[in-house]
Amino acid sequence: MTEQDVADAPEPDSPEPATEQVAASADEWGGHALTEPRATSPIAAWVLLVTGILGLTAAAMLTIERIELLINPEAALSCNFNPIISCGSVMVTEQGRFFGFPNPILGLPAFAVVIVTAVLAIGRVRLPRWYWIGLSIGTALGWVFVHYLIFQSIYRIGALCPYCMVVWAITPLILVLSVSRALPDNRIGRSIREWMGVLLPVWYVAVIAAGGVKFWDYWQTLF
Repeated sequence: MTEQDVADAPEPDSPEPATEQVAASADEWGGHALTEPRATSPIAAWVLLVTGILGLTAAAMLTIERIELLINPEAALSCNFNPIISCGSVMVTEQGRFFGFPNPILGLPAFAVVIVTAVLAIGRVRLPRWYWIGLSIGTALGWVFVHYLIFQSIYRIGALCPYCMVVWAITPLILVLSVSRALPDNRIGRSIREWMGVLLPVWYVAVIAAGGVKFWDYWQTLF
């Protein structure tokens, strides 16, 4: 083969497109994407605000009434309706102070963060994706703890705390809203969002069914 033949031979395909594709994919899941501002729809922002206010109110009321119960063990609590629907029955158990202090204390700063996040979102402040990832992780841990409390309340303590049930109801909703903002805007992210929209109602139905079956004799007395 002559030098001219070598010069005229076609050059091999450049690997740059594949490299750029890998880099783009990496950036989509991390790197610059973590600092990319994420917009929040007005409806989602307002829902986040309402859930945050409800959660903070429930945590505050539980904390206040726990203090009242410590001062006066015979105090009449606003959330004590009967032996089944009763905050006091749950507060005094070991499960009610899982970390050595009343559980509602954890909710005070946690729901305050949710409220601040919602206010910023309503004010059209575009928070970075890493913030939403952090909020999602924190809320996911809270949701795991909620499952523990639900199981203990229904199957071990045998009582339902109204304020606690408010926290049970709003925690998965906050998780879905925060994860939706943390996910990348690609096919996988959209698919996960769709599945969360399907699984969330299923979760509510499962929890309601568990409480309904366990306390069925009590529910029958109301009708």
